[in-house]
Amino acid sequence: MLYLCEKPSQARDIARVLGASGRGDGFLQGQGIIVTWCFGHLLEQAEPDAYGEQYKRWNFASLPILPQQWKLDVKKSGAKQFKVIKTLLTKTQHVVIATDADREGEMIAREVLEMCRYYGQISRLWLSALDDASIRKALAQLKPGEATASLYQAGLARSRADWLVGMNLSRAYTLAAQYNGQLTGKSGALSVGRVQTPTLRLVVDRDAQIKHFVPLDYWDVTAACLPDAAEQTFKANWLPQKGQQSIDEEGRCLDSQLAEQVATSCKGQDAKVLCCDTERKRQNAPLPYELSGLQVEASRRWGMSAKQVLDVAQALYETHKLTTYPRTDCGYLPVSQHADAVAVFQALTQTDRNFSELVAQANPDRKSKAWDDSKITAHHGIIPTAAKGSIERLSETEFFIYDLIRKRYLAQFFPAYEYDQSVIELECLGYKFRASGRVDRVAGWKIAYQEPGDTSNVTANADTQALPQLNVGDTVLIQDTECLKRQTKPPAPYTEGTLIQAMKGIAKHVENPKLKAILKENAGIGTEATRAGIIETLLQRKLLEREGKKKNLRATPKGISLIGMLPNAVKDPALTAAWEQALEAVASGEMLLEQFMEKQQNWLHKVLARAKASVGTLPETSPETPSPQATPAQETVSASQICPACGKHMVKREGKYGIFWGCSGFPHCKTIVNIRKK
Repeated sequence: MLYLCEKPSQARDIARVLGASGRGDGFLQGQGIIVTWCFGHLLEQAEPDAYGEQYKRWNFASLPILPQQWKLDVKKSGAKQFKVIKTLLTKTQHVVIATDADREGEMIAREVLEMCRYYGQISRLWLSALDDASIRKALAQLKPGEATASLYQAGLARSRADWLVGMNLSRAYTLAAQYNGQLTGKSGALSVGRVQTPTLRLVVDRDAQIKHFVPLDYWDVTAACLPDAAEQTFKANWLPQKGQQSIDEEGRCLDSQLAEQVATSCKGQDAKVLCCDTERKRQNAPLPYELSGLQVEASRRWGMSAKQVLDVAQALYETHKLTTYPRTDCGYLPVSQHADAVAVFQALTQTDRNFSELVAQANPDRKSKAWDDSKITAHHGIIPTAAKGSIERLSETEFFIYDLIRKRYLAQFFPAYEYDQSVIELECLGYKFRASGRVDRVAGWKIAYQEPGDTSNVTANADTQALPQLNVGDTVLIQDTECLKRQTKPPAPYTEGTLIQAMKGIAKHVENPKLKAILKENAGIGTEATRAGIIETLLQRKLLEREGKKKNLRATPKGISLIGMLPNAVKDPALTAAWEQALEAVASGEMLLEQFMEKQQNWLHKVLARAKASVGTLPETSPETPSPQATPAQETVSASQICPACGKHMVKREGKYGIFWGCSGFPHCKTIVNIRKK
């Protein structure tokens, strides 16, 4: 029996339980069992030119590219392991798919089996946690292969449709931009994708909001209130009544004279207490980190990029073995892992002796809401392991991320944080004022964050004044008032952390209630494993750029131009929601793969028609025409002329020796004319 896992670490955990401890080249074996692994996707979609020589050149005549028989290539990085798996498959009659329990995991395994033409028995190991108890339980409940085969169809549907969008629309809109003079050869190709394009649009829209923001002046009035027989004042704020003149929908006073009138008339006057309420509130420990939460926090605190956080978390997992698998979208933990707390505590203490005092205050018997099997997806939250390491071996960034992970885990073994939240409402000369304050009562899980200056993952609250005990009907003296001019601020530019948050919460940008619900259920666009890569792709393709010490993200002119060109159907996140709805139908067997692909091809034809229409009448192209090196530089052209060699449009470019007109088919056609010296 051969177990096919998604990654080496997963294979080691399963092999340990199966007793397959013998090491081979790319596999583990023992007890008549072999356990091998992929490295994620070992296969990738073939490039367009694999489907014909006509697709080597970028031109409208060759679009759309619609493969009839889809081709896969073995990734260079996985070629050796693929050969190992292929050889092992020839020696077995029963394969157990042990990849991640989701659509992509199913696809990773089955595309390899299909590529290797394996036709034997298939079973499915379905598990979401890799502790021994969870593995044993799943091994005792193997599913027949056909039970999850439709997930593979859904995975193929997603992969193929993404290829169609990326390959066809990237070419189409690059060509359209060149023909319309919006893109020169020096600028590189445009890149369009189902997830990356709506992500780019988020930044483009935010930049536009900042650029066109008009600040609004408004005024606040604060009052220093002194109760009878008290020495300490407390602060209350005037509450402008919405609907009144000079008060906007947000309850802000836009009239300085009105604010001054309130401040002047109430100063030195008594105010009557309308209500005085104090409520004890409890706040449970935040869940262990999922990858995006870790990326958001590290971006906020240290300006780390999403990819950098992923790489560091991967090193803590693979190299140092101090934390669990990082590419997870779930913060919950399997109940069976709660019993590991004592061993994890020991590892935390041995890894960093300075952390032992905090560990000693935690109660390993306490069970927070984080332990909940029903809420675990393909992977559980990121937590420390029971492996003992050394804090001195960690780099600065590795320590930062490790520290975040261990404190979140430790917080699960403390009681809830408790505080008293108080609100006092006052009335003076017909004007209402409100004071609020809070007083900590039980530190609870905040003890895990008690180092000086460390307030990560604790809700910031600047309003921490302690309010006096008052009764309704009491009076207080408004001893002093202050009228403060405020000004609205534009939204902040995106950082990588806040952009990931926006990708997860993109449902708020979708109006259709059904599609909005789908995006909420699927945590937005992209996945924990792909969001960092999507942002890096946008940066590498010069559609986004980093700016300033805070590493804010800004759209480049190229990125802005692309979003301006694209129809809403391509840049709207509702596209992902509609796809997810259809992919769920494929996964459940309600829709065939062929039906899904037919719908995507019909949609693609419509979008390509719009792209072609944006450039007017297209020239006849001759892809077979040989590409000469150059034509005489003295020839004069205009933007409407075509390349004398291949029939494509000429585009204006700037090179080392000056401005010239070059073929839009570069580098396949290197025709240049009319150089103007600088």
